[in-house]
Amino acid sequence: MFLNYLKITLRSLQRNKGYASINILGLAIGMAGAMLILLWIQHEVSFDRFHTNGNRLYEAYHRVEFDGILHSSNYTSEPMGPAFVQEYPETEEASRYDFGYDFDFSTDDIVFTQSSTFVDPSFFQMFSFPFEFGNAQTALSDPYSIILTATTAEKLFGVTNAIGQTILVDDNYLVTVTGILSDLPTNTRFSLDAVLSWELRTIMGIVDQSPHNWSNSYVNTFVLLKENTDFQSFNEKIKNISRNKDEIADFDVFLYPAKSWHLFNRFENGNPAGGRIDRVYMFGAIALFILLIACINFMNLSTARSEKRAKEVGIRKTVGAERYMLIYQFICESVLLTFVSGIIAIGIVILVLPFFSTLIGQQFEIPFQQSYFWVSIVGFILITGFIAGSYPAFFLSSFRAATVLKGTHVKINSSFNPRKILVVLQFSFAIGLILCTLIIREQINHAESRDVGYNRDQLITIYLNDVTRDKIEIIRNDLVNSNSVLSLTRTSAAMTRATNSSYGIDWEGKNPDDKIVLYRFGADKDWVKTTEVKLISGRDIDAEKFASDSTAMLINETAARLMGYSDPIGKKVEDNFLTWTIVGVFKDFMISSPYNDPIPLIVEGPAANLNVLTVRLNGERETQENIAQIESVFKEYDPDHLLQFEFVDQKYAEKFSNEQQTAKLTSLFSSLAIAISCLGLFGLAAYTAEQKRKEIGVRKVLGASVSSIVYTLTYDFVRLVIISFLIATPIAYAIMQQWLNSFSYKTSVSIFLFLAVGLLSLFIAIVTVIFQSLNAAVQNPVDSLMNE
Repeated sequence: MFLNYLKITLRSLQRNKGYASINILGLAIGMAGAMLILLWIQHEVSFDRFHTNGNRLYEAYHRVEFDGILHSSNYTSEPMGPAFVQEYPETEEASRYDFGYDFDFSTDDIVFTQSSTFVDPSFFQMFSFPFEFGNAQTALSDPYSIILTATTAEKLFGVTNAIGQTILVDDNYLVTVTGILSDLPTNTRFSLDAVLSWELRTIMGIVDQSPHNWSNSYVNTFVLLKENTDFQSFNEKIKNISRNKDEIADFDVFLYPAKSWHLFNRFENGNPAGGRIDRVYMFGAIALFILLIACINFMNLSTARSEKRAKEVGIRKTVGAERYMLIYQFICESVLLTFVSGIIAIGIVILVLPFFSTLIGQQFEIPFQQSYFWVSIVGFILITGFIAGSYPAFFLSSFRAATVLKGTHVKINSSFNPRKILVVLQFSFAIGLILCTLIIREQINHAESRDVGYNRDQLITIYLNDVTRDKIEIIRNDLVNSNSVLSLTRTSAAMTRATNSSYGIDWEGKNPDDKIVLYRFGADKDWVKTTEVKLISGRDIDAEKFASDSTAMLINETAARLMGYSDPIGKKVEDNFLTWTIVGVFKDFMISSPYNDPIPLIVEGPAANLNVLTVRLNGERETQENIAQIESVFKEYDPDHLLQFEFVDQKYAEKFSNEQQTAKLTSLFSSLAIAISCLGLFGLAAYTAEQKRKEIGVRKVLGASVSSIVYTLTYDFVRLVIISFLIATPIAYAIMQQWLNSFSYKTSVSIFLFLAVGLLSLFIAIVTVIFQSLNAAVQNPVDSLMNE
């Protein structure tokens, strides 16, 4: 029986090549789009799910209340990790994690800057990152050891197995390679290209704050609990660990499970409130919508051919076929077509996957070698085939034999039928996606046009090492004299990020019950001049002019407000066992997320740890000329190392990456949805024109103009698109308002945006059907009426 259905399907396709091409292509494009989204979703949900101990892995968080709101952060104090192991028997292992340090690595043959990470030796016993060479249990037991990925090892030594090789780190610390990791998958949050021991971090003096201070938060702490530990009970047990150690550290501590790190990374009022999981849900819905749009195409074109299939159904019923047999036949035809579409869809995915990976900045691979992939593909095709063929099967099999053989079953002029409902649904999805895309773009543009509070143009960040840090005053003078820079200042970090935060900062007049987090930054003279931050009151820091300015402090207006100062100049602030004096107040600038409210920021003077040079280039010269001049100055005093720098405007632009990725994905798939919808509309228009050939012929004989016939043929489709727009608009608005509410700084949605989308939708629909309408309108009426 199946072979018989196969023959019937193939003969039907051969007789209706145009119909078959549109149906197969539309379904293939929809399936390919859904496959791409599912690949992305699979990548997102698999983040750090490959660790053997994943169900026992947790990260420590702080939770504190200020301004009446609970705030949560995964930056914790340095002594917390060891305390978990020493004081809580439920803890099997704990490790601190501090990343983002750029060191100069020197071997016999090469010198280059490498991003490095510090962890405790227990880290690789907790996490299942595979070693190609070396022992995970002992690789970091010596403080002067280092673990590299295979790619980093090959870059340094030309071979993957570099066990026993030595590297000079920052010209002072000779470390030995004791482990080689397989290159990390893209679905992990960790950066492990070069991993150093936490003990070496202490030896190197990388202690921004006191390592025994429980109120300072600047490292990540990971915990592996023992089997059968009650997670909730343990969280209650550790809740007060920080305040028990340090009365200043008045905040709760809790553990957050590994399965939630990536997807549920947003907190509201101290509790998980979604995050990337919202994007997964959104794009999962988009995948479903795209597939449904493609299936609706299939349904519409199949039912549009009902007149041609009606007599076939009537004859089969007359000779004894039961309805279930006809349903089975049409479902089989649908599944066979879907298999063809599925093969084409896989081909499309293979072709566009490199472009798709580049578009969203993530690398994807199709797991052809995995059996689950093929099982999933077969299941996906079968389900799609059943959905696409279900309505046509039940519709066509419902015809009465006596009625269809008389030719009276079709109600062409029905003003309301399921086919029109499907077209409305199809375009509602597509229009809704377009609206969402444009609103996301509006939000990005709104944040990008926000006043940053300083001048990013011609501003670069140069990272200092031990050599250049000791010679910074000579280098500063040479740079100014080189005419390549207008001004420069030493800072603790780039202008795009604060170094850390603390709950333990005290100041004159502080209410002991206040729990206020202040974010730290550091700078010396000419900071205001170099960055062009707007000074509201007071003056800039200048230790050369004012001897006491080594402990001078600037604060932003948000910090002044939270500290309760209307005139903070001259007030004293206690931090890191030093007394700082406020000498100026500056206008808030965007150092954190441009979508959120400004953070309370204090800028501490030269007594802070200043490892960065922030430089204002001479805008009257070419940028490359300036950079070359700066490199020559640094080369003179530090010939063994490359200059390590970055442009502030480029780093600031990275703050928009998540939203831009969302915008790119929605743009791509809304375009895909419109393309599939138009493909179906084109096919329906062609079939409608064919059905009305005789009617058009009669109208022309009676004197109808071409324009009136075109209007008649296009009016129905235009009306359906207008109905789709009216349905899609309030739904899209409600969804996007909820999305916008996740931002403190957000755009308002203009009514003109909706009007523009409505006009665009109408234009697309008219362009899609106008060709078929014109083609039918200009036909010679003799051709359509000569057999009457």
